[in-house]
Amino acid sequence: MFTEGEVGKMMRDCIRLLYERRSVRRFKEDDVDDTTIIELLESANSAPSAGNLQPRDFIIVRDPEIKADLSRAALNQRFISRAPVVIVVVANFPRSMNTYGERGYLYAIQDCSAAIQNLLLAATAMGLGTCWVGAFDEEMVSQILDLPDYTRPMAIIPVGYPADRGHRTGRKKIEELIHRERW
Repeated sequence: MFTEGEVGKMMRDCIRLLYERRSVRRFKEDDVDDTTIIELLESANSAPSAGNLQPRDFIIVRDPEIKADLSRAALNQRFISRAPVVIVVVANFPRSMNTYGERGYLYAIQDCSAAIQNLLLAATAMGLGTCWVGAFDEEMVSQILDLPDYTRPMAIIPVGYPADRGHRTGRKKIEELIHRERW
């Protein structure tokens, strides 16, 4: 068991991490070793998923040509190709649809999103920078990565040591987003 002080520190550390996460678009040239990448992906896959079916796959890209192709597919967001590693999160629909039918399609998307957020937070805790890129031509990304027809790319995530910490973007006041009991 944890002491009350330890629990309080863990809670503060967790909340601090949520606020420290930034979208990083400038990376140092330093490599990110495979052990670190696997730890990131283990953290990502520890996210919840409907029925624990884990309908998500991860493609690790280090090849400069493939990163450049992904950058072009992502509406020419060049920072993607400049990251030492790019991770593409892919929804594997049959893993959830075989159990949940059509609703499994939505679950796979939700499960990928939870995994992506875990990955972003784990990277922040490890001193890495990431950016959740969702603006891309899905068909191009699927072709570049030879994805099976029953999958769909959900996010392109460049990963590296940040060249700068970026800045925190503004957020709406929470009161503007809260509804009680009904809309």
